Amino acid sequence: MKRGSAMANKSGNGLAETLAAFDRIRRAPREAVLPALLKSGEELAHHQKALAETSRDTGALIDSIHVTMPGQSTPAYSQPGGARLAGETEVIVTAGNADVRYAHLVEYGTNDTEAQPFFWPALRLLRKRLQNRINRAAKKAVKDAWNEHD
Repeated sequence: MKRGSAMANKSGNGLAETLAAFDRIRRAPREAVLPALLKSGEELAHHQKALAETSRDTGALIDSIHVTMPGQSTPAYSQPGGARLAGETEVIVTAGNADVRYAHLVEYGTNDTEAQPFFWPALRLLRKRLQNRINRAAKKAVKDAWNEHD
């Protein structure tokens, strides 16, 4: 009988530790992934600005490429999608603002002007690299949280 009681207590402690680890894992990635999100957003914006150089007239379009941090609102009239609030684990890169409402016209062209894509080509070029960086940060956060002892 003692043997069963000892096993039950040991099993109970293991369950408590496991539940605590799951709780740490649930919280950890949000904070740990933010630096990777910010770095990825800034890298994407940098490449979009470089590709937009070919369309430079005043530089206003290039200057309008913006990285929006979690909890902040994207600029009004920005592309894609206009003003919206970034989620708690979301970094949004946009082009355009209240003064620069033509980012989509440069990207896709018009009847009178040829397209000079800068936004989506940069994303397509970097998507895998950026996603891998974010995935590595999340995996590390989960692993560290699992191995952490209270």
